Amino acid sequence: MPTETARQNAIAAHILKDPFVRKLGARFEAIKPGYSRVALTVAEDMRNFHGMTHGGLVFSLADMAFSAASNSNGQVAVALSGSINFLKASRPGDHLVAEARKIQGGGRTAVYTITVREAASGTVIACKQATVYRRQEWFVDPADDKDVILPPSDS
Repeated sequence: MPTETARQNAIAAHILKDPFVRKLGARFEAIKPGYSRVALTVAEDMRNFHGMTHGGLVFSLADMAFSAASNSNGQVAVALSGSINFLKASRPGDHLVAEARKIQGGGRTAVYTITVREAASGTVIACKQATVYRRQEWFVDPADDKDVILPPSDS
């Protein structure tokens, strides 16, 4: 059976291959069981016609964090639903950070909260809540570990 550190490294390596994350220039800052943090700097071509950061970019950043957190135990997890509240506009040049945390789950579904902040000021840009469905499929073998759904991180 692989060590927990080896499993977490294999899980992170799989998640880090996400081509959409790379395309947007985002980077994962943390991936732990039930938690992830993703960041990016808003480029000029990521703004809408009002000059503000496009809402689709903010949603995508939150979704990247949600995806990493919900797949952080090596089990294939797919989104069932997601809802976002945009609270404050951001602009090109802002450094945005999305943090996702599991708040409930232990069976086939789990609920996550995702907060997107502007890093320098700490201003909350958006809050998202999303639900995931865990398939009976693994991208990193649990090595017959019976306690495969890991508890949320306290981070």
